[in-house]
Amino acid sequence: MSELGRIEKPAINNYTFKRKLYCVPNVIPFTDGSDEYTKLLDKYWEDVLVQLEKLNIVWKIKKVFCENIYVEGQDALNVLENTNKKAFEIVQAKIKEGALVVPIENKELLGLFIDWRNCLSVVRTVDVFRQVYNFYMEVLNNRLQHIQDVIDKNLPAGEASLLLMEDEMRSKIQFSSDIEVFLVRPPSYDDLIKWLRNNL
Repeated sequence: MSELGRIEKPAINNYTFKRKLYCVPNVIPFTDGSDEYTKLLDKYWEDVLVQLEKLNIVWKIKKVFCENIYVEGQDALNVLENTNKKAFEIVQAKIKEGALVVPIENKELLGLFIDWRNCLSVVRTVDVFRQVYNFYMEVLNNRLQHIQDVIDKNLPAGEASLLLMEDEMRSKIQFSSDIEVFLVRPPSYDDLIKWLRNNL
């Protein structure tokens, strides 16, 4: 696994015929963010775009995978535009360059995951928490397995694709050994996460 901005530039010949997955932490904005948060968020997405453009020169992005997307075409873009404008702009640019958005979610699994996660946030007793947590983990594992299977099926040899997904969730996926994962995580990501931890 390669982390851009953290290590030396990888040798191109080592990856030409491999399956390449550019993983970008999908940071979703919240409406009551301060000016400082907004600036950090904008800087993060600007840096992501710069790093993706450098990769795209060598290995052009052919497909885009994004969490929370289970629809295709314009419907997928509408979901992105309504939830994360910055991510939408990047995906829209890749589509204009010939990339295809591939839905990676199962609608039912995503709905169950969101419901059980919301339940965890309101539980007050330990016994109920344990029961809800077990249901949550079962659905989470099924969801991540589904995402892994979709990416594995739709990423052919020699091709590069983009994955927009919450970093913590993405780290739980065990991608196939023949997929070279590139973590597109500029230093501004750390600044953004630090602000979120200190202020939320």
